[in-house]
Amino acid sequence: MKRKAQVDLTTGPMSQHFKTLAIPAALGMVFNTLYNMVDIYFAGRLDTSAQAGLAIGFMVFFVYVAFGFGLSSGVSALIGGAIGAKDKRRARRLAGQALSFSVLISLVLMAVGLWLSPVIVEFVSEPGPYRTAATRYLFLLQLAIPGFVVAYGCNGALQAQGDTATMTRALFVAFLANIVLNPLLIYGIPGVWGGIGFDGLAVSTVMSQTGVMAFLLWRLFDSEVTDGIRRAHFRPRLETFGALTKQMLPSSFSLQVMIISGFVVQYALKGFGGHAIAAYGVGMRIEQLVLLPILGVSIAVLPIAAQNFGAGDHERVREAFAFGVKVALVFMAITCPILWLGAPYALGFFTKDPAVQEVGVGYLRFDALLLPVYSMLFLINSLLQALKRPIFVLWISIYRQGFGVAFFVWLYLTFRGWDIWSVWFGIGTSVVTGLILSLIIASRVSAKEIGGLRSAAPAQAST
Repeated sequence: MKRKAQVDLTTGPMSQHFKTLAIPAALGMVFNTLYNMVDIYFAGRLDTSAQAGLAIGFMVFFVYVAFGFGLSSGVSALIGGAIGAKDKRRARRLAGQALSFSVLISLVLMAVGLWLSPVIVEFVSEPGPYRTAATRYLFLLQLAIPGFVVAYGCNGALQAQGDTATMTRALFVAFLANIVLNPLLIYGIPGVWGGIGFDGLAVSTVMSQTGVMAFLLWRLFDSEVTDGIRRAHFRPRLETFGALTKQMLPSSFSLQVMIISGFVVQYALKGFGGHAIAAYGVGMRIEQLVLLPILGVSIAVLPIAAQNFGAGDHERVREAFAFGVKVALVFMAITCPILWLGAPYALGFFTKDPAVQEVGVGYLRFDALLLPVYSMLFLINSLLQALKRPIFVLWISIYRQGFGVAFFVWLYLTFRGWDIWSVWFGIGTSVVTGLILSLIIASRVSAKEIGGLRSAAPAQAST
């Protein structure tokens, strides 16, 4: 018997839906970030060049993984709308098409990655050990692309049904597997096998992420949305592929722009030395860990708002967004001081290099001031996705993470003559001005699609 959809998000208390969706989503991202931190930890035990190479290599690999995240958001929005409209047939067809689409995208990305990855690494690094490490890491990691893209395609279909727990379980097991596989593959078994050194980091990711993909496929085929699915549902349809592409590409490209922003920052930092790049890589992972609860909230906003938008309940869409904002502001009031005070201790766990620690602490303390801004940006992006207007997510990213970072970093470095703080202030200026643009766009889109972000009539309690 098929497993029923866990939650009908068009009825019931909003707080309960956020609890059901946001907590598992945040925990899943915690395990995902901890997974990456395990890699950073073991790379740091090898040497600083390995850690810097890992930072660059993972950033390049994220260019391809971004398509998986974009696909997840797009699938969640489309299937969520179909579920909200009570159109089971359309939801089932979309699920089959999403799987076929994810396999196709994976194969294309693997082919492109083998050619493009070394070019990107060469652009953002100087010749030396850390460039060599990044190139080796990426070559092996191409085999993990299907695991990421197909898994996140499945996750989008599960999230649309109100299931964020499946991915959490998968990422938790992958995190535990990585703790075992990393030292086993790097160092081997004394007296039996000598291990494969730095390459073990990539091989561990390939093995564990393939397991994640297999688990999510099994859970998706055991869910209500695939009940009655047939072979014909997987046969590519240009119309449906077009709809998936329309939803996926803006989100994917917005993440690509974010990655390009990371390359711009790394390009600016390479003049300060490998320790600056390593510090930025470690600092970003810590930043991601701190932001995970808010990312969980923003993930919850998407299926809740999508289902209710599909059902035509605009007041409830506004209620979902407002609830997310309240939770984010409360959490940030607690988190920002903790990150400021705990920055030295967090950096000390991942590296013993004093130069890396000094740069990383400065980055994290400046970043603590920007966390509330990031939170609002995440929530606005989810709302625009749910309203099926993802193109605006792309335009916001192009300004904030494409033009903004490059322009303001260049401006401060050129005309102010600052040291590494020019890079941090360039990031900060682009983030703040990006939020202003996001608020303007969200207000106008909401006015057209749901009558505005604020209800003209007094809010009514959910039934």
